Amino acid sequence: MTRQELLERARQLRIHRTESEGRLWGELRGRRLGGWKWRRQAPIGPFIVDFYCPAARLVVELDGAHHQDNLVYDERRTNYLNRLGLQVIRFESDGVWGGALDHIRQSILAACGGEAPHRPDAGASGHLSPRGGARDT
Repeated sequence: MTRQELLERARQLRIHRTESEGRLWGELRGRRLGGWKWRRQAPIGPFIVDFYCPAARLVVELDGAHHQDNLVYDERRTNYLNRLGLQVIRFESDGVWGGALDHIRQSILAACGGEAPHRPDAGASGHLSPRGGARDT
């Protein structure tokens, strides 16, 4: 798959996300979990990961029922990401529903190392402008 095809595939996955991915994205987006910035359906090398936090070097994967059929592929992908210095944690996609969501949030935050470090270039909102300074809200 070419880089352009990979980017288009990631875009399509963002548009056609699963309900479980949408639920977890609602918890991660906008620095809602500990102040960490996340990307969803992010291309890394030849793979697309569900969620990626560059600052924490953490990949979060939601595994649905189809992942049981792809264990060899998942292992190869995890090994590739680990060689890049990325930590990969996996959760069952059904876990984002009900009481397990809080456990998933806490596990992700712990894997990030707790709250994100303070960003002196961020304004009170914690959001950055494209130029690197604080954005007026």
